[in-house]
Amino acid sequence: MNDRLFIFDTTLRDGEQSPGASMTRDEKVRIARQLEKLGVDVIEAGFAAASPGDAEAIRAIAETIQNSTVCSLARANERDIHAAGGAIKPAKSGRIHTFIATSPIHMEKKLRMQPDQVVEAAVKAVKLAREYTDDVEFSAEDAVRSDMDFLVRIFDEVIAAGATTINVPDTVGYSIPALWGERIRQLIERVRGADKVVWSTHCHNDLGMAVANSLAAVMNGARQVECTINGLGERAGNASLEEIVMAVRTRKDVFHCDTRIDATQIVPASKLVSTITGYPVQPNKAIVGANAFAHESGIHQDGVLKHRETYEIMRAEDVGWNANRLTLGKLSGRAAFKNKLAELGIVLETEEALNTAFARFKDLADKKREIFDEDLQALVSDEGYAAGHERFKLVSMKVCSETGETPHARMVFTDDGVEKRAEGDGSGPVDATFKALESVVDSGATLLLYSVNNITSGTDAQGEVTVRLAQDGRVVNGQGADTDIVVASAKAYLHALNKLHSKRERAHPQV
Repeated sequence: MNDRLFIFDTTLRDGEQSPGASMTRDEKVRIARQLEKLGVDVIEAGFAAASPGDAEAIRAIAETIQNSTVCSLARANERDIHAAGGAIKPAKSGRIHTFIATSPIHMEKKLRMQPDQVVEAAVKAVKLAREYTDDVEFSAEDAVRSDMDFLVRIFDEVIAAGATTINVPDTVGYSIPALWGERIRQLIERVRGADKVVWSTHCHNDLGMAVANSLAAVMNGARQVECTINGLGERAGNASLEEIVMAVRTRKDVFHCDTRIDATQIVPASKLVSTITGYPVQPNKAIVGANAFAHESGIHQDGVLKHRETYEIMRAEDVGWNANRLTLGKLSGRAAFKNKLAELGIVLETEEALNTAFARFKDLADKKREIFDEDLQALVSDEGYAAGHERFKLVSMKVCSETGETPHARMVFTDDGVEKRAEGDGSGPVDATFKALESVVDSGATLLLYSVNNITSGTDAQGEVTVRLAQDGRVVNGQGADTDIVVASAKAYLHALNKLHSKRERAHPQV
């Protein structure tokens, strides 16, 4: 297996820990289907012990996915292991990923445990996990700041207890490639039974070196990389799956291994995750950014026109660009619409949900001549496309904005089915819209982020708006899409309010 690099995707677990990026069960299943289509080896679907909702989402993914291993994270304690084991039970291939901190600062300040106690807990957790599955991964949290001799000791013990994958994480993004590669090499040389397990690495991007550190680990014997779509993750994020995969594939002269990833599914996966989480991809992001294959310089343009490889080391189509072809139009019927959603991995479970989505599609088709895959993804990205999910819903709005005059918004929306009217002034049409809503709702929420991105090209493109609100310690993202940016903004704000008022609480996995 030396020439095989396993891709462990943690978008649905570590990626979800980004502020406001929490996903519903249905959204997680949609992303999991795309990850399976992408060819990901292991999908870390969540943290079963974090909440009943997380456990339910993992179970739903385990029931759905056939070609990837479905994994649940679990701390090294009985409650977490039992929760993880129950959640992955329906999976065709299931894994439990258990972890405990091993650095002196974590053991002393966070765990308040002695090293012997940490080893004992790790061994006990691995043995208990083996009662649920033969596929058990063990992680030494904060391995980057852990004593090397202690890491060797705990890895010796958990391998003897039955761990099949050993993960060495740079939990705080502290390492640099030369040192990280050397640490991986020494561990593989010193740990008993190192040849009987898959060595893995999980790097955070606090110093901007998550991908570089991960690749250094691969060059020194690691054969699993834990990463996320678009590098999503808490703080500065994780190693980007797309960058890892394409670096290994492009530089075969350096990396004598490859993945089973279908690279043409990278861009669709990136766009889906961005749409669902509300985290836009920066234009100059490697591989999946809008400018990744664009050439502005005359010298570059001349070179590419003469011979593509003068300035391009990859082909855009190989990673899924130019896949946003025209899909449907205003004359398309329900059957074609339903089939296209299925191609995109979107399954609407009830007839009512399908009818609602189809009605929204027809409305969009009247406004926009060309409808692309991205438009359909945005169409069903809201929690509210299925009946019963929305407390607040936009009915109508009118916004007046004129040079030299104060912008004014007047709108009608429903609150638990009761129609309400709101008016407000603001410094601009969007500001007036939000102030009008708050004059009635009075949520007390703080606006942390307002972001606008076009979904496709053209002046009739839908604008996708992301609104991030904070209230009493909760942070949520709301999304709205429309050919009218102000309407999209109102939808996004109401979507965020719906999430704040939702009773489906989700505990932060690290709490």
